[in-house]
Amino acid sequence: MQLGQINKLAVSRITPPGAYLKDFRGDEVLLPRKYLIPENDFQVGALVDVFVFKDSQNRIVSTTESPHLLLGNIAFLKVVLVNMFGAFVDWGLDKNLFVPFKEQAEKMEEGRSYLITLRYDNQTDRLFGSSKITKTLEPCRESLEECQVSGLVWSTTELGVKIIVNQRYEGLIFKNDVNRKLECGDEIICYVRKVRTDGKLDLQFDALGLEKYDNAYSVLLERLTKKKEIFLHDKSSPEEINKALGMSKKLFKQTVGKLLKNQLITLTDKSIRLK
Repeated sequence: MQLGQINKLAVSRITPPGAYLKDFRGDEVLLPRKYLIPENDFQVGALVDVFVFKDSQNRIVSTTESPHLLLGNIAFLKVVLVNMFGAFVDWGLDKNLFVPFKEQAEKMEEGRSYLITLRYDNQTDRLFGSSKITKTLEPCRESLEECQVSGLVWSTTELGVKIIVNQRYEGLIFKNDVNRKLECGDEIICYVRKVRTDGKLDLQFDALGLEKYDNAYSVLLERLTKKKEIFLHDKSSPEEINKALGMSKKLFKQTVGKLLKNQLITLTDKSIRLK
């Protein structure tokens, strides 16, 4: 069984403290009785998905609860305690996750949230948190151009906003392409414009190629079908357009032009109307 991951284990025996679960090698781990709900799901031989970690006494235990973070992944977590040993963050389990001082990219403060990755120490056989997330990122060697990807906002630089892509790669949305307010820890959907030779990604919010126009066309037409009139126009600000439709002003104008050409809409000084 693997610490820090969801393991599928078989119930081997039921005892007063709880159920003992066994992996294919015969190694056992305790699932405390408070998690045996409903009890009928935990008969001997039943397969159970559990998260495996170590408790405060350094004993391997399991839980049916899902933490906010799995081994090697990154999440935005809040510091609940700082002491002489390091920081402790809330990761969704009864026992908070320890982040040693040496694993802090900056000194952590109680009450603040940081991007944290879950790591494993072979020497101590323990899980720990780290805000030095570059250690878990790798160069992209996939053909991701024009693909939609999930992103986690990392930080802001002079060039733009750094994004963690698919929990694996480092990407950047250039400053000129940022059309909404972004804060560290925000989860976004974006598109890969380019995979650079160093394995980092150039990103943007709008879909690329024909898909971008088709998506925008469908979104605007659907909205007009429901409301009959949208109070946006050529002079509307990029922020107003993005808030209402989730697209850039440039894409909005191109889409309006296409709808107008297809004779589906009429324009006023303040709005767009469906014919």
